[in-house]
Amino acid sequence: VITANNGKEGLKVLSELKDCPDLIISDIMMPEMNGYDFFDAVSNNPTYCHVPFIFLSALDSPEDIRLGKMLGADDYLTKPINEDDLLATIAGKIKRSKNTDLINKKINEIYASYVSEKKIIYKEQKDLIVLMEVVWDDVIGPKLENYFPKDIESDFPLDKIGSQLYDVISSIYGQDYITRAEGLLINVQNFNIMSYVFFDSYLDKSFRGGSKDYMLSLIAPKITYFQSLIIKQVFLELSSIYKKQEIWDIEEFWNKFSDIFTKPSLILANSE
Repeated sequence: VITANNGKEGLKVLSELKDCPDLIISDIMMPEMNGYDFFDAVSNNPTYCHVPFIFLSALDSPEDIRLGKMLGADDYLTKPINEDDLLATIAGKIKRSKNTDLINKKINEIYASYVSEKKIIYKEQKDLIVLMEVVWDDVIGPKLENYFPKDIESDFPLDKIGSQLYDVISSIYGQDYITRAEGLLINVQNFNIMSYVFFDSYLDKSFRGGSKDYMLSLIAPKITYFQSLIIKQVFLELSSIYKKQEIWDIEEFWNKFSDIFTKPSLILANSE
């Protein structure tokens, strides 16, 4: 067992390891770097993003637990915890992770023999890919400004999803969180979807605080880590246009995002 006193030290310890750890357990309230930022750094590192991650925290409200799971952590345990229960959880996660690694290896071997250059896309999945623009309104808070496709099912509550994603960002980074462009992959469990959220701001004296905060979000049934890297690059392109207050075509960018899901890629099992 290798320990660290905070998230910043934890990243340093990880970088010095010769072998990838079987499991990462992290508190949330820590100096230097809190657990949320530590998890975000681990999740965006291709070397460690597949390692099972557990939050172990004294933050035990339903909202805290729901937030931890929405971010994509494999489990959220609260203090105090029985030692036997903790050990059982650890053993179960490690066993499942090792089984997943074996399955992924076999899938890769089989898939490599049959993969085609032909684009692969399931229509029912493409119909659920949604691009959203949410802005901060000084009166009503997060406001759904634009979205595509326009004919999305009426029972798909985009307003509620947009507000929920915005609230997650605010909960993690605080009210003054938008100081530079950030991206975050979020698992929205109550709607059984995933979303890559990109948020930024630009100077505008007509808004309170002298800047306009905005969030661009791509929703899909499933977003892999490697897809999220490409999604972020497209969002950076879009955001540079957005910050100049230039006209942009939401359908054009939706097509760019949809193309990310049409390219042949390995479909790997993920730890639950």
